[in-house]
Amino acid sequence: MKVFKAGAAAAVAVVLSLTATACGGGGDKAGGGSTAGGGKDKIVIGIKFDQPGLGLKTPDGKFTGFDVDVATYVAKELGYQPDQIEFKQAVSAERENLLANGDVKLVVATYTINDKRKAKVDFAGPYFLAHQDLLVRADDTSITKAEDLNKKNLCSVTGSTSAQNVKTKLAPDANLLEQGGYSECLTGLENKSLDALTTDNSILAGFAAQEKNKGKFKLVGLKLSDEPYGIGLKKGDKDLQTKVNAALKKMVEDGSWQKAVDANLGPAGYKAEPAPQITEGS
Repeated sequence: MKVFKAGAAAAVAVVLSLTATACGGGGDKAGGGSTAGGGKDKIVIGIKFDQPGLGLKTPDGKFTGFDVDVATYVAKELGYQPDQIEFKQAVSAERENLLANGDVKLVVATYTINDKRKAKVDFAGPYFLAHQDLLVRADDTSITKAEDLNKKNLCSVTGSTSAQNVKTKLAPDANLLEQGGYSECLTGLENKSLDALTTDNSILAGFAAQEKNKGKFKLVGLKLSDEPYGIGLKKGDKDLQTKVNAALKKMVEDGSWQKAVDANLGPAGYKAEPAPQITEGS
Protein backbone atom coordinates (compact mmCIF):
# COMPACT_ATOMS: atom_id res chain seq x y z
CA MET A 1 0.00 0.00 0.00
CA LYS A 2 2.82 2.39 0.87
CA VAL A 3 4.39 1.82 -2.54
CA PHE A 4 1.02 2.53 -4.21
CA LYS A 5 0.51 5.73 -2.22
CA ALA A 6 3.97 6.97 -3.08
CA GLY A 7 3.43 6.24 -6.77
CA ALA A 8 0.06 7.97 -6.74
CA ALA A 9 1.57 10.99 -5.01
CA ALA A 10 4.30 11.16 -7.63
CA ALA A 11 1.75 10.94 -10.43
CA VAL A 12 -0.30 13.75 -8.90
CA ALA A 13 2.85 15.86 -8.57
CA VAL A 14 3.64 15.37 -12.24
CA VAL A 15 0.11 16.35 -13.27
CA LEU A 16 0.21 19.45 -11.08
CA SER A 17 3.61 20.36 -12.48
CA LEU A 18 2.38 20.05 -16.06
CA THR A 19 -0.74 22.06 -15.25
CA ALA A 20 1.31 24.82 -13.65
CA THR A 21 3.61 24.93 -16.66
CA ALA A 22 0.67 25.23 -19.06
CA CYS A 23 -0.95 28.01 -17.02
CA GLY A 24 2.22 29.84 -16.12
CA GLY A 25 2.93 30.73 -19.72
CA GLY A 26 -0.22 32.84 -19.94
CA GLY A 27 -0.15 35.96 -22.08
CA ASP A 28 1.85 36.50 -25.24
CA LYS A 29 5.40 37.65 -25.73
CA ALA A 30 4.26 41.26 -25.72
CA GLY A 31 3.23 41.11 -22.09
CA GLY A 32 0.34 40.00 -19.97
CA GLY A 33 2.06 36.92 -18.51
CA SER A 34 1.76 36.10 -14.82
CA THR A 35 4.49 35.86 -12.22
CA ALA A 36 4.58 33.19 -9.50
CA GLY A 37 2.90 35.64 -7.12
CA GLY A 38 -0.07 36.07 -9.42
CA GLY A 39 0.85 39.60 -10.47
CA LYS A 40 1.43 40.73 -14.03
CA ASP A 41 4.89 40.31 -15.49
CA LYS A 42 5.46 43.12 -17.99
CA ILE A 43 3.89 44.86 -20.94
CA VAL A 44 5.71 45.79 -24.14
CA ILE A 45 4.59 49.06 -25.73
CA GLY A 46 5.74 50.45 -29.06
CA ILE A 47 6.64 54.14 -29.09
CA LYS A 48 8.72 56.48 -31.21
CA PHE A 49 12.31 56.95 -30.06
CA ASP A 50 13.06 60.07 -32.14
CA GLN A 51 10.18 62.49 -31.57
CA PRO A 52 10.95 65.12 -28.92
CA GLY A 53 7.89 66.14 -26.95
CA LEU A 54 6.07 62.94 -27.96
CA GLY A 55 8.28 59.87 -27.85
CA LEU A 56 12.00 60.28 -27.29
CA LYS A 57 14.72 58.00 -25.98
CA THR A 58 17.31 60.17 -24.27
CA PRO A 59 21.06 59.43 -24.26
CA ASP A 60 20.81 58.07 -20.71
CA GLY A 61 18.21 55.52 -21.81
CA LYS A 62 15.13 57.23 -20.41
CA PHE A 63 11.90 57.87 -22.29
CA THR A 64 10.06 61.19 -22.40
CA GLY A 65 7.13 62.75 -24.22
CA PHE A 66 3.35 62.97 -24.34
CA ASP A 67 2.92 59.52 -25.90
CA VAL A 68 5.17 58.07 -23.21
CA ASP A 69 3.01 59.66 -20.52
CA VAL A 70 -0.16 58.34 -22.17
CA ALA A 71 1.34 54.85 -22.48
CA THR A 72 2.47 54.88 -18.85
CA TYR A 73 -0.96 55.99 -17.63
CA VAL A 74 -2.80 53.36 -19.70
CA ALA A 75 -0.39 50.64 -18.54
CA LYS A 76 -1.04 51.63 -14.92
CA GLU A 77 -4.78 51.26 -15.49
CA LEU A 78 -4.13 47.82 -16.97
CA GLY A 79 -2.24 46.82 -13.83
CA TYR A 80 1.40 47.56 -14.72
CA GLN A 81 3.77 49.79 -12.80
CA PRO A 82 6.36 51.88 -14.68
CA ASP A 83 9.11 49.35 -13.99
CA GLN A 84 6.96 46.67 -15.65
CA ILE A 85 6.82 48.55 -18.95
CA GLU A 86 9.24 47.72 -21.74
CA PHE A 87 9.30 50.35 -24.46
CA LYS A 88 10.12 49.11 -27.94
CA GLN A 89 10.89 51.31 -30.94
CA ALA A 90 7.98 51.48 -33.37
CA VAL A 91 9.02 53.20 -36.58
CA SER A 92 6.12 54.25 -38.79
CA ALA A 93 6.51 51.51 -41.40
CA GLU A 94 6.65 48.68 -38.82
CA ARG A 95 3.77 49.48 -36.47
CA GLU A 96 1.28 47.05 -38.01
CA ASN A 97 3.86 44.26 -38.12
CA LEU A 98 4.83 44.75 -34.48
CA LEU A 99 1.21 44.28 -33.43
CA ALA A 100 0.43 41.42 -35.82
CA ASN A 101 3.54 39.49 -34.77
CA GLY A 102 2.87 39.98 -31.06
CA ASP A 103 6.10 41.92 -30.52
CA VAL A 104 4.18 44.63 -28.67
CA LYS A 105 0.86 44.76 -26.85
CA LEU A 106 0.12 48.40 -27.65
CA VAL A 107 1.46 51.01 -30.05
CA VAL A 108 1.38 54.60 -28.77
CA ALA A 109 3.39 56.32 -31.47
CA THR A 110 1.63 59.29 -33.12
CA TYR A 111 -0.43 56.61 -34.85
CA THR A 112 -3.14 58.22 -36.99
CA ILE A 113 -6.38 56.25 -37.18
CA ASN A 114 -7.45 55.60 -40.77
CA ASP A 115 -9.40 52.96 -42.67
CA LYS A 116 -6.36 51.43 -44.36
CA ARG A 117 -4.71 50.75 -41.01
CA LYS A 118 -7.96 49.58 -39.42
CA ALA A 119 -8.05 46.76 -41.96
CA LYS A 120 -4.93 45.38 -40.25
CA VAL A 121 -5.13 46.51 -36.61
CA ASP A 122 -7.65 47.83 -34.13
CA PHE A 123 -7.41 51.14 -32.31
CA ALA A 124 -8.48 52.60 -29.00
CA GLY A 125 -9.13 56.33 -28.79
CA PRO A 126 -8.43 58.72 -30.35
CA TYR A 127 -6.56 60.42 -27.52
CA PHE A 128 -5.15 63.42 -29.44
CA LEU A 129 -5.96 65.46 -32.55
CA ALA A 130 -3.08 66.90 -34.56
CA HIS A 131 -2.99 68.50 -37.99
CA GLN A 132 -0.51 68.11 -40.80
CA ASP A 133 1.77 71.11 -41.27
CA LEU A 134 5.10 72.07 -42.83
CA LEU A 135 8.40 72.90 -41.16
CA VAL A 136 10.73 75.20 -43.09
CA ARG A 137 13.88 77.20 -42.36
CA ALA A 138 13.23 80.24 -40.20
CA ASP A 139 14.33 82.65 -42.95
CA ASP A 140 12.33 80.97 -45.75
CA THR A 141 9.48 83.12 -47.04
CA SER A 142 8.88 81.18 -50.26
CA ILE A 143 6.57 78.55 -48.73
CA THR A 144 3.34 79.84 -47.25
CA LYS A 145 0.91 77.23 -48.60
CA ALA A 146 1.07 73.60 -49.70
CA GLU A 147 1.05 74.44 -53.41
CA ASP A 148 4.35 76.27 -52.96
CA LEU A 149 6.01 72.86 -52.58
CA ASN A 150 5.73 72.14 -56.30
CA LYS A 151 9.26 71.80 -57.75
CA LYS A 152 10.70 71.93 -54.22
CA ASN A 153 12.31 69.17 -52.18
CA LEU A 154 9.95 67.77 -49.57
CA CYS A 155 10.89 65.28 -46.86
CA SER A 156 8.94 62.93 -44.61
CA VAL A 157 9.42 59.49 -43.09
CA THR A 158 8.73 56.15 -44.74
CA GLY A 159 5.26 54.86 -43.90
CA SER A 160 3.85 58.24 -42.92
CA THR A 161 0.52 59.37 -44.33
CA SER A 162 1.68 62.98 -44.49
CA ALA A 163 4.01 62.80 -47.47
CA GLN A 164 1.53 60.93 -49.63
CA ASN A 165 -1.19 63.39 -48.68
CA VAL A 166 0.90 66.27 -50.03
CA LYS A 167 2.11 64.40 -53.09
CA THR A 168 -1.28 63.11 -54.23
CA LYS A 169 -3.60 65.94 -53.20
CA LEU A 170 -1.73 69.20 -52.68
CA ALA A 171 1.57 69.45 -54.54
CA PRO A 172 1.93 66.69 -57.16
CA ASP A 173 5.11 68.20 -58.58
CA ALA A 174 6.96 68.22 -55.27
CA ASN A 175 10.17 66.18 -55.18
CA LEU A 176 9.42 63.78 -52.37
CA LEU A 177 12.17 62.14 -50.32
CA GLU A 178 11.19 59.61 -47.67
CA GLN A 179 13.70 58.94 -44.90
CA GLY A 180 13.90 56.43 -42.09
CA GLY A 181 13.61 59.10 -39.41
CA TYR A 182 12.86 62.77 -38.90
CA SER A 183 16.42 63.58 -37.87
CA GLU A 184 17.60 62.89 -41.44
CA CYS A 185 14.95 65.29 -42.76
CA LEU A 186 16.04 67.99 -40.32
CA THR A 187 19.66 67.63 -41.36
CA GLY A 188 18.69 68.07 -45.00
CA LEU A 189 16.51 71.05 -44.15
CA GLU A 190 19.32 72.72 -42.24
CA ASN A 191 21.93 72.20 -44.98
CA LYS A 192 19.42 73.36 -47.64
CA SER A 193 19.32 70.14 -49.62
CA LEU A 194 15.65 69.99 -48.60
CA ASP A 195 13.07 72.77 -48.52
CA ALA A 196 10.42 71.46 -46.15
CA LEU A 197 9.56 68.67 -43.77
CA THR A 198 5.94 67.59 -43.48
CA THR A 199 4.23 65.66 -40.74
CA ASP A 200 1.90 66.41 -37.84
CA ASN A 201 2.23 69.84 -36.26
CA SER A 202 2.70 68.29 -32.84
CA ILE A 203 5.79 66.43 -34.06
CA LEU A 204 7.18 69.44 -35.88
CA ALA A 205 6.68 71.64 -32.81
CA GLY A 206 8.65 69.18 -30.70
CA PHE A 207 11.61 69.33 -33.06
CA ALA A 208 11.49 73.11 -33.43
CA ALA A 209 11.50 73.51 -29.66
CA GLN A 210 14.63 71.42 -29.10
CA GLU A 211 17.47 73.49 -27.67
CA LYS A 212 19.76 72.68 -30.60
CA ASN A 213 17.09 73.75 -33.12
CA LYS A 214 15.80 76.95 -31.54
CA GLY A 215 15.69 79.77 -34.06
CA LYS A 216 16.52 77.51 -37.02
CA PHE A 217 13.05 76.42 -38.14
CA LYS A 218 9.43 77.53 -38.11
CA LEU A 219 6.02 75.99 -38.68
CA VAL A 220 4.15 77.39 -41.67
CA GLY A 221 0.92 77.14 -39.67
CA LEU A 222 -1.28 75.12 -42.02
CA LYS A 223 -3.94 72.56 -41.16
CA LEU A 224 -3.57 70.27 -44.14
CA SER A 225 -5.38 67.35 -42.55
CA ASP A 226 -6.85 66.00 -39.33
CA GLU A 227 -4.67 63.41 -37.61
CA PRO A 228 -6.52 61.62 -34.79
CA TYR A 229 -3.96 59.62 -32.81
CA GLY A 230 -5.08 56.22 -31.59
CA ILE A 231 -3.50 53.42 -29.58
CA GLY A 232 -2.86 50.47 -31.86
CA LEU A 233 -3.98 46.99 -30.77
CA LYS A 234 -3.79 43.57 -32.31
CA LYS A 235 -6.81 42.93 -34.53
CA GLY A 236 -9.76 41.46 -32.68
CA ASP A 237 -8.75 42.17 -29.07
CA LYS A 238 -12.03 43.85 -28.10
CA ASP A 239 -11.54 43.32 -24.37
CA LEU A 240 -8.23 45.18 -24.41
CA GLN A 241 -9.75 47.90 -26.60
CA THR A 242 -12.51 48.46 -24.02
CA LYS A 243 -10.01 48.65 -21.16
CA VAL A 244 -7.71 51.07 -22.99
CA ASN A 245 -10.64 53.32 -23.92
CA ALA A 246 -11.69 53.40 -20.27
CA ALA A 247 -8.15 54.35 -19.24
CA LEU A 248 -8.04 57.18 -21.79
CA LYS A 249 -11.38 58.55 -20.57
CA LYS A 250 -10.15 58.49 -16.99
CA MET A 251 -6.90 60.25 -17.99
CA VAL A 252 -8.91 63.14 -19.43
CA GLU A 253 -11.38 63.28 -16.55
CA ASP A 254 -8.78 63.39 -13.76
CA GLY A 255 -6.71 66.12 -15.44
CA SER A 256 -3.69 63.94 -16.22
CA TRP A 257 -4.17 64.33 -19.98
CA GLN A 258 -3.99 68.14 -19.88
CA LYS A 259 -1.00 68.04 -17.55
CA ALA A 260 0.83 65.77 -19.99
CA VAL A 261 0.02 68.07 -22.92
CA ASP A 262 1.20 71.17 -21.04
CA ALA A 263 4.41 69.52 -19.81
CA ASN A 264 5.47 68.06 -23.14
CA LEU A 265 4.11 70.38 -25.84
CA GLY A 266 3.59 73.63 -23.96
CA PRO A 267 7.28 74.70 -24.10
CA ALA A 268 7.05 74.83 -27.92
CA GLY A 269 4.18 77.29 -27.76
CA TYR A 270 2.00 74.64 -29.39
CA LYS A 271 -1.73 75.02 -28.82
CA ALA A 272 -3.26 71.57 -28.73
CA GLU A 273 -6.85 70.81 -29.63
CA PRO A 274 -9.09 69.72 -26.72
CA ALA A 275 -9.11 66.00 -25.99
CA PRO A 276 -11.16 64.33 -28.78
CA GLN A 277 -14.17 62.14 -28.22
CA ILE A 278 -13.39 58.43 -28.22
CA THR A 279 -14.92 56.80 -31.28
CA GLU A 280 -13.12 53.47 -31.70
CA GLY A 281 -14.89 50.40 -30.38
CA SER A 282 -18.16 52.24 -29.86
